[in-house]
Amino acid sequence: MIAALALSFMIFAILLNSVGTVILQSIHSFEVGKPQASLLELFKDLPIVITSFVVASFLPLLGYRRAILIALGIVACACALMPLFPGFRTTELLFSCLGISFALTKVSVYSSIGLLTSTKAEHGRLTNTIEGLYMVGVVISGWLFSAFIRPGVSAGTGWLRVYWVLVGACGLAILLLATSRLDESAARGTPARPARNSLTDTTRLFIRPMVYVFLASTFLYVLIEQSFGTWLPTFNNEVLKLPNALSVQMASILAASIAIGRVAAGQLLRRVAWYPLLNTCVVGMGVLMLLALPLARGVAGAQFSWFHAPAAAYLIPLIGLLMAPIYPVINSVALSALPKHAHAAMTGLILVFSALGGTLGSRITAIVFSRFGGIHAFYFSLVPMTLLLGTLFLFKRETGRTGSTAAAASVAAD
Repeated sequence: MIAALALSFMIFAILLNSVGTVILQSIHSFEVGKPQASLLELFKDLPIVITSFVVASFLPLLGYRRAILIALGIVACACALMPLFPGFRTTELLFSCLGISFALTKVSVYSSIGLLTSTKAEHGRLTNTIEGLYMVGVVISGWLFSAFIRPGVSAGTGWLRVYWVLVGACGLAILLLATSRLDESAARGTPARPARNSLTDTTRLFIRPMVYVFLASTFLYVLIEQSFGTWLPTFNNEVLKLPNALSVQMASILAASIAIGRVAAGQLLRRVAWYPLLNTCVVGMGVLMLLALPLARGVAGAQFSWFHAPAAAYLIPLIGLLMAPIYPVINSVALSALPKHAHAAMTGLILVFSALGGTLGSRITAIVFSRFGGIHAFYFSLVPMTLLLGTLFLFKRETGRTGSTAAAASVAAD
């Protein structure tokens, strides 16, 4: 069952993080403009938002294992349609199906971890393992898709054969799930009206000022991350003059940097407080952009390879090392400041605002990229970075107040 959950999560990591590659290929294969291609983020994120609101009310009754099976079945069918009916409309359908299925899968996987473990230590280890494998899937995504992009052939639809591999992966995950067992009696033993309770918990969260600044911080972070994650392959191709396949491969450095950065941050947080660490990371991101982007100007086309690429192709993805700890740390701080019964509602809000930030970030980058070029599009990321420093300051202040209030209430109760 654990192998099935991990494989399912990796499949979604590969597909969700292929959006930058698919945007690049859609521009060439389907002859769509950058603003239109950027709508793939909307087709992915809007279903996540809608499904996140609906899913909590019926998922325990449907069953977590069954929900993942349904999600994988939907994705397998959508992937099969890509090579059979190539076109941008099919691509939009694929990412819509991905959004719905990912919301079903993420809630189910995280809920299943609680059913598969009996202690906090076991829960933490399994969660970290599955999240780590998710990042492995992100790295695999670029290499898998680039393997089906023919060197020197920017147009054509031969790259769509990659989806047959993903159909096979979905089939393997479905087989593992179908032959595994999961005792979900504890989940089904919850009260019979989860939708009303979930809505009430979510509404009560908005009474807390801390929630507003936290969601603003989450929104800004995801806006920055998706701006780079989605458009880095196109930046590599159009600004740095790298071939399509190499553009996608070198963009995978960003995912690898995020994975390494999150592991390193876990060790740093043992010695450094979260607020100065995150401020250092945000300032470092801005400094790295100011140093790397001038190196991207005036690059002449040539037969580039991994060992003969412009310096900017290596430097820009290293922003992942600095952005890596921001998202998990602010999530952890926010959830720790709330009572446990509010964690589920808060997780739903995190998913919603992450999706909205991803869509807006990709859209803004697409418009600036199209009108002013890729270098100016990436320079624009300095604006949300500056705003993020402000929201982190407010977030630190509000979490301090929340902690003081909770401590005072505990003393009064004693």
